[in-house]
Amino acid sequence: MLTRLYQWMLAKAAHRHAERWLFAFSFMESSFFPIPPHPLLGLMCLARPERALRFGVICTLASVLGGLLGYAIGYFLYETVGQQLLAALGLAAKFPIAACYLREFGAEIILIKGATPIPFKLITITAGFIGLPLFTFIWASILSRAFQFMLVGFLFWKFGRPIKAFIEKYLALLSGLFLVLIVGGFIAASMLTGGPSKSDSCSAATMATVR
Repeated sequence: MLTRLYQWMLAKAAHRHAERWLFAFSFMESSFFPIPPHPLLGLMCLARPERALRFGVICTLASVLGGLLGYAIGYFLYETVGQQLLAALGLAAKFPIAACYLREFGAEIILIKGATPIPFKLITITAGFIGLPLFTFIWASILSRAFQFMLVGFLFWKFGRPIKAFIEKYLALLSGLFLVLIVGGFIAASMLTGGPSKSDSCSAATMATVR
């Protein structure tokens, strides 16, 4: 089922309304669609590298707007829609952990998500549920989504089709380095304050969930 859905999505790269499909998939993925738009974005950038930046902008804007839908689901409809949605996506067990870290770190977790495979829909629904300030959610989501989508778009726009192999080989590494810098900043800040790690309670919650 998921494989057929994936192939159906990729087929839209050759559609005459490919940009609309890219917008739709990016929007839906932020709140309920199970497959991220990255494969479709990559195919479209590969076919039209001169429009890659435009595709990156489309993905970013649509994803942030879709994130607002996820936020609304978490804020207004968690009991009736959010719980069932997370369960259907296999994310229910991760919800308490995500809620704990979002309460502790807020925007930083959304920014970190931009360099990790954490499902954005989990972040958006959870942020709404805990009542994360909307302005914080929006600006952090814009930066997080732009990091992923605009980076791909820029590389294709700048270097064209030859960059495809580089992206496939090193994009994960570059994202990982970005994540290390952010986490390192958190650790340094914690050491400077001289207090206990803010993530202690969340680490305990993670262990409790695993058990």
